[in-house]
Amino acid sequence: MTGQGMAGDGEIGGSGENGENMAGAVARWVTGLFAPQVLVIGLPPLVGLMADGWPGAVWGLVASALCGGIPALVILNGVRSGRLDSHHLVDRSSRTVPLLVAVASVVVALTLLILLGAPRLLVATVTAMLAALAVTVPITFRWKISFHAAVSAGTVVVLAHVLPAAPTLVAGALVVATVCWARVRLTHHTPAQVAAGTAVGAGTAWAALSAFGV
Repeated sequence: MTGQGMAGDGEIGGSGENGENMAGAVARWVTGLFAPQVLVIGLPPLVGLMADGWPGAVWGLVASALCGGIPALVILNGVRSGRLDSHHLVDRSSRTVPLLVAVASVVVALTLLILLGAPRLLVATVTAMLAALAVTVPITFRWKISFHAAVSAGTVVVLAHVLPAAPTLVAGALVVATVCWARVRLTHHTPAQVAAGTAVGAGTAWAALSAFGV
């Protein structure tokens, strides 16, 4: 009887530990799949395609290279050199240079898109990116607001303008909630930080799109 009880305790403990490991693995996978760099690179070509067909998709690739590609390369170089902890920029103090590069890249992209006559919806999307950075960057210098939450929420709002709105918002809300859970599960953010990121991302995207009348 005692032996069975000990075996049962061991099984329960092992099961709980496996469950913790599985949850952590899922959280890391979600964090990587929906990383800000991934979404910022992937969103513009889709928006451009929906707005103006294949020519719009080419415009979107230009926006992706500038808004997402350049900051991603800077972060990758920082990680390889040891200046940055990871491409998720977990350490808030290490975010300054990559974020300033991101702001500059988005400004350059937006300027080129406007001057060269890119589709209006794509210009509005890049404007939404800049608006989100304008709010989140000053905050992150004092408080670790979640860029994962902000970018994923903003992406959902933009996609709801180019895809069927109701199902996109429902599915998107589930994705954003999962991203927020993952960031908290990994102890990279608090619930308040992911909630703030979600509000900023969704709010700035909606405001930018509304300003453009799209």
